[in-house]
Amino acid sequence: MIGVYDTSARLLKKSLVARFVSRVWDCRSATCSGALRACVAAFLVPAGALASSHSDAPLIALDPQADIADLYAFIGTKIDDGNVKVLNVIVNIHPFSEPGAGPVYDRFADDARYSIHIANPTTGAEVMRYDFEFTNSSPRNTAPILKNPNTILYYGLGTEAGSINEAGDARQNFTQGYKVIRTNGATATVIGRKLLVPPPNVGLRVTPLYNDNVTGFAVSGATSFNELDSYTQDTIYSLPSGEAVFAGQREDGYYADTSGLYDLLHSRILDNDGSLGDGLGQDGGGVDTFKGFNVLTYAIQIPVSSLPSFAYNVPFADLANALPANGTANGVGVFASVSRPRNRTYRSGGDPLSSGPYVQVNRMGNPLFNEMFVAVKDKDKYNRTLPVTDSARFASYALNPEIASLFNLVFGFSFVTTGRTDLEALFVPDVLRVDTTTMSVRLPGQSGFSRLGFIGGDTTTDDGARTKSSGWPNGRRMGDDVMDIALTLVASGPTYAATTLVGDNVAANDQVYNQVFPYAGTPHAGANNRKDSGENIP
Repeated sequence: MIGVYDTSARLLKKSLVARFVSRVWDCRSATCSGALRACVAAFLVPAGALASSHSDAPLIALDPQADIADLYAFIGTKIDDGNVKVLNVIVNIHPFSEPGAGPVYDRFADDARYSIHIANPTTGAEVMRYDFEFTNSSPRNTAPILKNPNTILYYGLGTEAGSINEAGDARQNFTQGYKVIRTNGATATVIGRKLLVPPPNVGLRVTPLYNDNVTGFAVSGATSFNELDSYTQDTIYSLPSGEAVFAGQREDGYYADTSGLYDLLHSRILDNDGSLGDGLGQDGGGVDTFKGFNVLTYAIQIPVSSLPSFAYNVPFADLANALPANGTANGVGVFASVSRPRNRTYRSGGDPLSSGPYVQVNRMGNPLFNEMFVAVKDKDKYNRTLPVTDSARFASYALNPEIASLFNLVFGFSFVTTGRTDLEALFVPDVLRVDTTTMSVRLPGQSGFSRLGFIGGDTTTDDGARTKSSGWPNGRRMGDDVMDIALTLVASGPTYAATTLVGDNVAANDQVYNQVFPYAGTPHAGANNRKDSGENIP
């Protein structure tokens, strides 16, 4: 494939396979400090919350191609060079993407700007930005959008009929491409162009290389580049500027029983065995609302050496001390946004036309802030604004969390509902803060990983020997149980005299994550998936 694409972006599969070797993330062994162990004590009944960002505001719910589902950011090593420390940033959009939604299948909007912002973690001000912009035409050349417009099939029949054997081949009728633009200050530079989006996972007959050749279910859990399916290998690009990028369909890695929570705290989210040993809401009786769904993902690996570093103070940053363990960290803030052109004109004689400057329609930093804290009247406003305004506009929602009041109303508890400076410091401004001085963090499937991060004893250290959580709220990894962590913080603060473990009874994702970039699981197949196929799950 080299020579077909623009030379500014070489395919990893072709350029690296001869020298690529399997690497396991460099994980420091770390144990829970005595102070932290002493904090894990009392347990209470869970209460309701919302999805990470799957239905966060009224207006964006009407625009799924611009709706950010989740943002992840964590430290690792570059996919083609284990000696290069990187910041991984993965953004999922289009929540509740149905794997079998053919024949068109879900795709990125060709008139939207999908952005990853690197920000000052204290002020929320942007310092760098990466924009992904998509086009509905073959990135290989000037070929038309469809290789064969005279068929009902977008995949499996182009200029040839049959299984897609390579991303963008003659059997992939519709092909989407994209470019990546890096903005640093006033300078905007295209760092990758004519990049290819892999086909969706239609099923075993059309996209067999995603799936088990007997059951037809997606195969996931790769621990090295060579173990990824070849469609994904084909479309991971190492750019000359040092970044690596990917964009395409993935499995939705968020897990929570939000449907049970919405149903006025359905009894299945509660423990029913009378045991307090593992905390209520930890018995696994919940139902994963997101089981079997896919998302659209755009992702980047940024060398840490190319990032600025800011000193900042946050809770849970020095876990050798008693919680909330306020301490110093060094790194960056991250948030994601999607913008649309200001004008869209619908025409009876042709396709719609978009024009005008971009207008932000969605954003996300930490999981759950807009969903669980911001009132309905301000949710759309949040999506239109930037983190630098959060202190003035949205801090009161963290300081006076309604969710704590609902706990008290429904269950008669006495959670602290005002003066929650611990939550304000965590969520305002709403950027996902990552200490970039730590080593690579543990990933799901690796020894020592805990979905509860520091609450489960999964910690790392920074370059000042301070103990940090390996997961959220120090960045966010695939597999972090942000619902349980957030509910536990709401229930336990602001003094954290005891850590009150609260959960929703869903403790694992339905798909196995990959341990290599882009980390999200292999997308569910349209014809065979864990949502639609009942007891035929392998």
